[in-house]
Amino acid sequence: LNAAPGWGTRLVAGAVVVTFMASYALFRDWERFGPLLLRHPTLLALDTLFGALLLVSAGPGSTLAYVSVCTPFLAGLIYGWRAAAVFASLQGLVLLLVHATLDNPHTGPAEALLLPGLCVVAGAAGSSLRQLMLRFTEATRALTEMRARLAVTEAVSAERARLAREMHDSVAKTLHGVALAADGLTRSAAAPDIDAARVRQQSGLVARSARRAAAESRELLADLRRESDPGHGTDVLAELAARTRDFHARTGLTATFRPTGGPAVPPVPPAVARQLLTIAAEAMENAHRHAGATRVEVLAGVHGGLLRISVHDDGRGLPPGTDLEQLRRTGHFGLIGMVERAASVGARIRVGRGTRTHGTEVRVDLPLAALTATTREA
Repeated sequence: LNAAPGWGTRLVAGAVVVTFMASYALFRDWERFGPLLLRHPTLLALDTLFGALLLVSAGPGSTLAYVSVCTPFLAGLIYGWRAAAVFASLQGLVLLLVHATLDNPHTGPAEALLLPGLCVVAGAAGSSLRQLMLRFTEATRALTEMRARLAVTEAVSAERARLAREMHDSVAKTLHGVALAADGLTRSAAAPDIDAARVRQQSGLVARSARRAAAESRELLADLRRESDPGHGTDVLAELAARTRDFHARTGLTATFRPTGGPAVPPVPPAVARQLLTIAAEAMENAHRHAGATRVEVLAGVHGGLLRISVHDDGRGLPPGTDLEQLRRTGHFGLIGMVERAASVGARIRVGRGTRTHGTEVRVDLPLAALTATTREA
C-alpha cells in the first residue's frame, strides 16, 4: 500500500515471503531453534521490529496486519503472561502508529482499536495455553512416576512372595528331609543288630541336610532383612563393577565398568536391583555367546532424574528388522526376558546400536522417583 511501484513493492513482497519461509523453518526444526528463542527473548523483539517495518509498508488493511497478532500469542506461549502483556502492548502500539500515519478520514476508532484488542486477546490466549500445557506436563510426569512406583511396588511384593515360596520349597523341604533322616537314624540306633556303616551314613546325611538348611535360611533371611530395612539398599554401581570383573575373569573378554552422570546413585531396593543386575548380566552374556564381541563396556549413573545402565559391545549387532515377535517365534527368549524384567520394575529398555556406529547397546532407564517411593514404603 505504501511502497513505491516497481522495486519498492517487490522488496516488500520479497520480505514478506522471506518472513513466512523463515517462520516455517523455525517451526519445522523447533527442537533446535526453540531453546535458542527461550534463552534470547530479544530475538522475538527483533522479529516484532522487522514486522513493524513491513506493516508500515504493507498497510493496516493487509493480511500481514492480522498475522501480527501471532507475536503476542507466541510471547505468552513461550514466556508467560508478563511477556504477553509487553509484546501485546508493543504490537498494539505499532498498529496504532501505523493507523496514525495514514491520511484516511474514514478510519474510525473502532476499526483502529480492533487489531490492538486482538493482540491483547491473543496474548491472554497464549499465556493461558502455556499454563494448560505446563499443568498437562506436570500431570503426565506425575502419572509416569506413579506408574513407575506402582510397578516397583508390585515387583517388591512379587519378590517377597517368591522368597516365601522358596522358603517353603527349599528350606521347609530340607528340614523335612532332616527330620526323616533323623527318624531313620533313631530306628537304626535302636535296632538289636546295629549297622555301624548305615548309622554313619545316616548321620552324615543329617549333618549335610542341616548345614544346607542353615545356609538356605541365612540367604533368605538376609534378603528379607534388606528388603524390610529402608536403610539397607543395594549399591548397584558396586554390584555392576563386581559382575563386570567376574565376567572378564570367566570369559577372558575385555570388560570395563565406568560410572557416569553427576549425582550419586541412591540405594536401590534389592528386588529392583536384582532385575537390573540380571538384565546387565544377560546383556554381557549375549555379547559373549552370540555377538562375537571382543570388548564390553558397562556404564551406569544418574542422568536427568533417571538411573541409567548401559551395556555396549563391539560385536556384529542385531540382524536388521529384528523384533520381539520374531524372537519369540524363533525361541530366543533372552531379549524378551530382559524386556519383561525392565517392565516389571517400571523401567524402559532400549536395544540397538545406540549412539555407536557398530555393535549392540542395551540401555535401561529407571526413574529415581520410583526408588525413593519404594524406599519410603519399605
